[in-house]
Amino acid sequence: MRFPHTALALAALGLSGCATIGPGLHVSDREVAARGTTAAPIAVEEISPALLTGQAELRARAATTRPHDPAAGLTGPYLYRIAPHDVLSVIVWDHPELTIPAGEFRAADQAGNVVQGDGTVFYPHVGVVEVAGRTLPEVRDLFTEKLRKWVENPQLDVRVVAFRGQKVQVTGEVLQPSTIPITDVPLRVEDAIAQAHGLGPNAWPRGVTLTRGGAVYQLDLQAAYVEGDLSQNWRLQDGDVLHVPTREQYKVFVLGEVRKPSSKVMVQGAMSLAEAIGDSEGFDPLTSNPGAVYVFRGRYQAPRVYKLDASSADALLLAVQFQLEPLDVIYVTATRLTDWNRVMTQILPTVQGLWQSVDLGNRAATAVKGL
Repeated sequence: MRFPHTALALAALGLSGCATIGPGLHVSDREVAARGTTAAPIAVEEISPALLTGQAELRARAATTRPHDPAAGLTGPYLYRIAPHDVLSVIVWDHPELTIPAGEFRAADQAGNVVQGDGTVFYPHVGVVEVAGRTLPEVRDLFTEKLRKWVENPQLDVRVVAFRGQKVQVTGEVLQPSTIPITDVPLRVEDAIAQAHGLGPNAWPRGVTLTRGGAVYQLDLQAAYVEGDLSQNWRLQDGDVLHVPTREQYKVFVLGEVRKPSSKVMVQGAMSLAEAIGDSEGFDPLTSNPGAVYVFRGRYQAPRVYKLDASSADALLLAVQFQLEPLDVIYVTATRLTDWNRVMTQILPTVQGLWQSVDLGNRAATAVKGL
């Protein structure tokens, strides 16, 4: 009978370190600190009102570093400049033979004067003139001066009836990716997305990219829509590519003792710690330890770890204010009793097997002695 007593003693010894030998993940302040080095220790920061205030200040400073529209500092009215492939319509008052030489029943863009690829256009009595890069008032003055030789005191107007020379592309998570022309009305980012029928259900507005002249700028449209930051609503130029990324790659992960561990997409680019836990159906009432909820953030080489003691109801207010970032990992620890029970669940089958083996051996020995 010594063998089962020895096994039971070993099991009891193992229970003293159940947090180490128990199944599943284990997180504690000591274990987190042990992952660091002397040169780069990993500290666990308590989620407190002071921490939330500091993070709010960091977000406010980060807002000032967003890229601003280069056109915001320009003065004077916006003037469209004619581009190759645009179609012009020239109206000369009291001279219908010059105004509609191709017939009055044709559409304006079909009856108009097409700007050639080299930037020139032909007009009767004016000849071939270069108009690309000029504004409409400049072209009107040019045509007026040329027509003075043939028309006394000419009165004319020049319009663009088909804007085909300057375009921008809207791609990614919009309802209708499109190529949108730039017209005589300034085209801004929000206008282009609206013409693409708006953002798609999986759009990530905080990471919209604008490619211009080989450079890539990241715009925060969520700030433009919600905070009214007009510096993110850039005026677009010819050749710009506006791309709206998908939010599927911007997730947070909720693990540990919650009812439904899962990954959560950050809706509209924002999510609080309370929202993430609530969307996971809350703490497991039987196994969780709300007094130790960890948030892991950053790269593996230099992570930051935050800890929330949510054992009291008022601490949940801190969870409401703590804003998560993409790829944050939330871990809810287990109670010591949960660790104990899990270790016992693994050990007891082994102990019972050993006990049954010894019991069978004792019964066999007693039977032999009886013979």
